Amino acid sequence: MTGEEKMDAVNKMKIMFLSIPENESFARVAVSAFAVQLNPTLDILADIKTAVSEAVTNAIVHGYKDKMGIVEVEAMLRKDGVLCLSVADEGCGIGDVEEAMQPFFTTQPEKERSGMGFSVMQTFMDSVKVYSVPGEGTKVIMEKKLTES
Repeated sequence: MTGEEKMDAVNKMKIMFLSIPENESFARVAVSAFAVQLNPTLDILADIKTAVSEAVTNAIVHGYKDKMGIVEVEAMLRKDGVLCLSVADEGCGIGDVEEAMQPFFTTQPEKERSGMGFSVMQTFMDSVKVYSVPGEGTKVIMEKKLTES
């Protein structure tokens, strides 16, 4: 976190967990419980839960595939009422982020994956950025306005 971000932070948290499917719901609940301190609407909380679910599921299913790894989720509440989220893995990475963010693109069609994960994140969050290096991992950064300034 940069010095400027520290000054803007109201609160911050970080959790790390194994890349097993059961931890997707843990991440969703942990982030929504963290966000609730700014008293967002139930609809906004539902949006956040959905986006976190998609990002964590991508890390588990696509980042680590059939290997075990660590997923790291960070959340920061800013003074301006924005929730900043980061979901990161050290998995296989994405070769072409722009292609991966296209609706219906999937690397696992044989497993009947819809390829809508990034589209869902973009629908429910105010901004979504994806940074990835093949062989090193992926970080998804999302923001959502929770309150009026």
